[in-house]
Amino acid sequence: MGIYEQFGVTPIINASGAVTRLGGAPMPDAVLNAFNEAARASVPLEQLQAAASKVISEATGTEAGLVSAGAASALTLGTAAILTGYDLGRMERLPHCDGFPNEFVVAREQRSGYDHAVRAAGARLVEVGFNEIVANAGVRRTEAWEYKAAFGPNTAGVLYVYSPTSRPPLEELVDVAHRHQLPVLVDAAGELPPRSNLKSIAATGADLVAFSGGKSIRGPQSTGILCGRRDLIGAAVAQLLDMDDHLELWNPPASLIDKTTLCGIPRHGIGRGFKVSKEEIIALLVALQLFTSGAYDEEVSKAHARLDRIVDTLKNSPVTCSMRDKGDGESLPLLEIAINEAAVGRGAMEICQSLRNGVPPIYVSHGGLREGKLLINPLHLTDGNTETLAERIRQELNP
Repeated sequence: MGIYEQFGVTPIINASGAVTRLGGAPMPDAVLNAFNEAARASVPLEQLQAAASKVISEATGTEAGLVSAGAASALTLGTAAILTGYDLGRMERLPHCDGFPNEFVVAREQRSGYDHAVRAAGARLVEVGFNEIVANAGVRRTEAWEYKAAFGPNTAGVLYVYSPTSRPPLEELVDVAHRHQLPVLVDAAGELPPRSNLKSIAATGADLVAFSGGKSIRGPQSTGILCGRRDLIGAAVAQLLDMDDHLELWNPPASLIDKTTLCGIPRHGIGRGFKVSKEEIIALLVALQLFTSGAYDEEVSKAHARLDRIVDTLKNSPVTCSMRDKGDGESLPLLEIAINEAAVGRGAMEICQSLRNGVPPIYVSHGGLREGKLLINPLHLTDGNTETLAERIRQELNP
């Protein structure tokens, strides 16, 4: 009996990838070993975060960084840092921002449930722009001048959700924001790979960038990275750490927190509920080193081979299989299985549900169900469970 069965939970075959609801990415042995070793000793967390800052700084080309409790936590901490700086009074009042600027300007088309992480710190979002292409109303999307027009005395910063197709271009928006002395916080949680994004996004001049640590980096699922300006990272860390100490004894590394700017020691900040364990910090750092070294690239060809075996198993089934492949040598391919619903007699949604209810439960990606497609992400697949997955899908298609 495995550890999950011991507590009454049945493990699944995860064909959805590094999604949070299924526990994130598989951690390599080196990461797990680092986690276990780190658990056997105690260290001051401010010193460990300072060491992490050096590793993150090198990987991202930024001044500093911290390990957060996921990318959403990084967004909350980044927002808090922009709202307060090293002002202890503001830190104490968050998420209430009476008396100081708390508005973040964001493109209407970039709003999502994830921006709750920004609002949680006390920020008020001010929407600008339209995606007239999606609305079938024209050819334009959000433009930089619309941000500028929304800036005012209550503006604290700009929130930007990064993707290769986000508009306006991040570089253009950073230039506009900085002309008005406003920082830019970038949500790039799922924008790895390619590895180059670790540096290229921050190289736009963005003040803070948030990445997930539990997806492509393959650290613990409950980790993330916030990187950028040293002063803002310091303000974020000051609102994250356990601050139950005496000012005379508290001596955070100057590379992480500039104690000389503080008139006292902050109390537990708004980030206190986002604490990160020493084991998670170490595991994330080891995973980040593996990721930046290209250690995961060798899995791309294995993933192709496993998806090809699924295609071969389904060759006589009423489906059309196609491969989604960025071809960058870093990103894993995805298998798209388009269901011939007339021939099968059931839709993709029903088949997906049946796979989840089977033994063992199989969770395929549900992103294409409305279009009659099953999507297979091979991140968690092995030679063994690939055979089981392929046969189960074949059985569902040919009852």
